[in-house]
Amino acid sequence: MYVKSTKDILDKANAEYYGVGAFNINSLEFLAGIISAAVIKRSPVIIQASEGAMSYAGNGDFRKGAKVLADMVRRYADNISVPVALHLDHGHDLDHVLAAIRAGFTSVMIDASAKPFKENVEITSEVVRIAHAAEISVEAELGKLVGVEDNVSVAERDATLVDPDEAKIFVEKTGVDFLAPAIGTSHGAFKFKGEAKLDFERLRKVKQLTKIPLVLHGASSVLEADVEKANSYGAKIEGAKGVPFDILKEAIKYGINKINTDTDLRIAFIAELRKSLHEKPSDIDPRDFFKPAIEAVKNVVAQRMDILGSSNKV
Repeated sequence: MYVKSTKDILDKANAEYYGVGAFNINSLEFLAGIISAAVIKRSPVIIQASEGAMSYAGNGDFRKGAKVLADMVRRYADNISVPVALHLDHGHDLDHVLAAIRAGFTSVMIDASAKPFKENVEITSEVVRIAHAAEISVEAELGKLVGVEDNVSVAERDATLVDPDEAKIFVEKTGVDFLAPAIGTSHGAFKFKGEAKLDFERLRKVKQLTKIPLVLHGASSVLEADVEKANSYGAKIEGAKGVPFDILKEAIKYGINKINTDTDLRIAFIAELRKSLHEKPSDIDPRDFFKPAIEAVKNVVAQRMDILGSSNKV
């Protein structure tokens, strides 16, 4: 079922101390795999689309693409009994945010984290005003997602990661529904040079001061088996490192409720696609290549739902 607001899913997760996966899509194939996993695991799920995904779905027209994606997700959701939300991931400007709202997304992210704090508050507050009028929830971000390495000084780290006191003020001034605090992750397949490190004490303070659902961006685990499979069929993914499962579980203990995952789905999909193309050189039916790739996405998502604690929460 298509929920009215993503907040409905995350408020329950916040109250019951578990995490909900937010999985990015660019096409029907990814959506099919994610939805299949949610049904099998009886788990709520958040589907995410970036500004780029909106443009891709609309053949260059992000407004048209937003409607295409919303219609596709809603049609899948209306035929199953698990809660499904559709979220705009990293909306950087009001045009994309408004397009998502008008298309029927159940939440939007306004990412003004690169702006000075005061400007971030002003931009986020305006988006909250517009979205809440349509009963749509809003996510925002504080700090910068650049990873925490062994050689980063305390001063550099404090300048990059979220300030818990600022987080409290930000939430109070903006009325945002959930917040992505920078605590040490980064986007992509190359998150850490050394061991994965997140600032859990900082996260604990943010949760204590804000009380709202918190979001972990850059949360893909970059599974070694999928990387090896992709590389064995011609990919060149070297030195990739993600967030281990035990760290994801720890983050949930300290207050994370929405866990964003994109890279893991891409690697699993591409690994299986490369394998199929290699093994069936004379096959020209795209479905024969996409079906195993969809299955790979389903398996990654199902495993993640178990790890995050959202399985059997419906």
